Amino acid sequence: MTSQLTNFIGGVQPAGDTPNASINPSNTDEIVARFPASGKAEVDQAAQAARAAFPAWADASPEVRADLLDKVGATIMARAKDLGALLSREEGKTLAEGTGEVMRAARIFRYFGGEAIRRHGRTFESTRPNVDVTTHREAIGVMGLITPWNFPIAIPAWKAAPALAFGNTVVLKPASATPATAHALAAIIHECGAPDGVFNLVIGEGGVGGAIVDHAEIDGISFTGSQGVGARVAEGAIKRQARVQLEMGGKNPLVVLDDADLERAVACAIDGAFFGTGQRCTASSRVIVTEGIYERFVAAMAERAKALKVGDALDPASQIGPVVSEDQLEQNMRYVRIATDEGGRLVTGGELLSLTNPGYFMSPAVIADTSADMRINQEEVFGPLVSIVRVKDYEEALDVANRGEFGLSAGIITNSLSKARHYRRHVRAGMVMINLPTAGVDYHVPFGGTRKSSYGAREQGFSAVEFYTQTKTVYAAG
Repeated sequence: MTSQLTNFIGGVQPAGDTPNASINPSNTDEIVARFPASGKAEVDQAAQAARAAFPAWADASPEVRADLLDKVGATIMARAKDLGALLSREEGKTLAEGTGEVMRAARIFRYFGGEAIRRHGRTFESTRPNVDVTTHREAIGVMGLITPWNFPIAIPAWKAAPALAFGNTVVLKPASATPATAHALAAIIHECGAPDGVFNLVIGEGGVGGAIVDHAEIDGISFTGSQGVGARVAEGAIKRQARVQLEMGGKNPLVVLDDADLERAVACAIDGAFFGTGQRCTASSRVIVTEGIYERFVAAMAERAKALKVGDALDPASQIGPVVSEDQLEQNMRYVRIATDEGGRLVTGGELLSLTNPGYFMSPAVIADTSADMRINQEEVFGPLVSIVRVKDYEEALDVANRGEFGLSAGIITNSLSKARHYRRHVRAGMVMINLPTAGVDYHVPFGGTRKSSYGAREQGFSAVEFYTQTKTVYAAG
């Protein structure tokens, strides 16, 4: 069944043409949803509606906001099965992964329902007698949220929930590949009682994002996507002095030392590299292995990768679903060719797969014998491809891990406490995983990277208050 999607602007779902389509990547004959080709006019309407709704929402009791978010979380949780199936149809994650992401979104809303009550103010002793000093956190205003397709409900949740919790209003632009999942979230937020204009959804292509960045009534922008687009978002926001936050991906290293437990190392690498079809910004896209364990690791990694079942996202037996789109599939295959042309050895995978339904399927690729300066180890691919680099020792592994422009997540597999401690302190990344996959983070702690992976305040957890509020300092004489 094909859904006909609309925008949500000022509490209204305006009727209009829906010329664009999102396609089921597991079965490209199936159109999941049709959606409007919105542009500057719709963004302007949404921004004006959000601006009009802001004063009352910001001044409302924090309990009102907490109750809304808690209800949204409970509703998402109650519908996790259906929402998970929709997400998997539209994005291509396996059903287990899609349902898991939906449940994560529910918990994010519940978490920020609690945070809405915590105002995060502080009290100080003044240097002057009979003067009290306090700080208060206040909402920013209208927040523009631009979200990607790879986590089509979790990322809108971890941006929208704190924005709403702290008294801001929202204009959300979801990725054009996954609008139906975002539309389902918007419908729940309105169903649960969000006042008109507090949460607005504008669906369309990239022009919608540009209009959000440029709109004078939008006070802050939170963006997750590619490095190139993120740079343009930052430039546009800073030009008009809007608050901006960027998450722009990673080329995450997983270091495996000679003393590592081989089974654990391979399990962590498989999880980080291939689950979610490798379409995670925290994916273990390059594995750096010391020479004493290298050959055994490559052989075991290839064996495990070859055994993974690629299939329809809705098939419970599938361990890896399709790539999200034809363009992404073509990019993945291009990088396989680039890696082998530069001297990498394709140990297994990297082939197009023809299954029962026409879809964007490829076998998980393991490319060994790569060097640190190859493009496959410098550029984000965003697919089920993992490259392996042989190094002499820990010192060289750390050096290789710190190369490149990205610094989101980094992992190490070792039984050496001293090496793990040193790596934690010296690897250039915003998040460090020890004896764990580089992918997989908790929702109640800060998320973000270094260098060109991130810009601005951290997302998620207690750090979200930094971006979605501003500090007011109050002096009072008795």
